[in-house]
Amino acid sequence: MISIEEMAFVLEALPDPVFVLSRSGKYVAVFGGRDDRYYHDGSGLVGLYVSDVVKKDKANWFLEQVDLALETGGLVIREYELSNRDVKGLLDEGPQQPIWFEARIQKLDFLVDGEEVVLWVASNISERHEMEAKLRELSDTDQLTGLFNRRKLERDLTVHYEALKRHAVPTSILMFDLDNFKIFNDTHGHYKGDEVIVAVADIFRSELRKSDIACRFGGDEFIVGLPSIDMQHAERFAARLSECFKRELSQFSAGGIATTVSVGVATMVPDDRSYKDAVKRADKALYEAKRNGKNRVFSN
Repeated sequence: MISIEEMAFVLEALPDPVFVLSRSGKYVAVFGGRDDRYYHDGSGLVGLYVSDVVKKDKANWFLEQVDLALETGGLVIREYELSNRDVKGLLDEGPQQPIWFEARIQKLDFLVDGEEVVLWVASNISERHEMEAKLRELSDTDQLTGLFNRRKLERDLTVHYEALKRHAVPTSILMFDLDNFKIFNDTHGHYKGDEVIVAVADIFRSELRKSDIACRFGGDEFIVGLPSIDMQHAERFAARLSECFKRELSQFSAGGIATTVSVGVATMVPDDRSYKDAVKRADKALYEAKRNGKNRVFSN
C-alpha cells in the first residue's frame, strides 16, 4: 500500500496540473503541473476563486463546466483556450496565439467546507490543436488557388442560411464562370490555364472582405458568399468585380478571343428551403449571362 506521504509525492509529480475546485469556483487544492515546458507553479491559486483569476465571461464558463460535472456525476471533457486577455492583471498586449487545454472534470464524492467539489485535470494541447487546425485548413482548401473548396462552402452557407431563418440576416451568392477558357486552355496548355485560375483567385483575395467566402466550385467555376449583403448591394459589388476581371485578365487571350468572366447573382430569401435554392438561382442567372453574350452580370 502507498502511504499518504508517498501519495502526496505521486500527486506532485503529475506532469499536468490537477485542481480541486468547489462549486463556487474556489481553488481548494492544486497538484502536479511539473512539465515546466507548458505550466507555471499553480500553488498560489489555493484559496482564490476562479473569478479572482480570470475575467467574467471566462470565469462563468469555468463555473458552468463545474456545475455540469456535479449535476451529471459523469466525466466532462472540454477543450478551451486561455490567453493573456483572459487573465486578470495582465496587459492585453502580448502573444496573439492562445494556449489550448483539454479539461477532464469529475465529481468527487466528498465535501470541502460544506461544498461539493470536482477534480479538474488540465492538459496543454496547443500543439495538437495547431496540427488539427492545419489539417482542417488543408481539407477545406483548393490546392491550386488556396481558396476554399466546395465542402467548406457548403458548411458556411448552411450557417448563413440559418442566420437568415432566425435573424433575417441576408446572404448573397455570386457564381462566376470563365468565358472562352477552353479555347485558351487548348491553345496554351493546362499550365497557362492554371495561371488564369490563380489570377482569378488573387482578384478575390484583394477585393473581398474577410467575412466573405470565396470558393473554387470546380474547374473554372467559382462561388462567392457575401454575408449580410442584400441583392442590390450584391449586384453593385458584382459589377465592380466584373470591371476588375476585365482589367486584370486582359493579358489572357487566344486567337484574338479574350478570357473574360460571366457572373450570376442571387440572394437567399425566407422562402428558400436551403442555401441550395439560392445557388440554383445564381446558376440560372449565370446561364443567362453566358447566353446573352458573356462578360456580363445577371441577377435572379
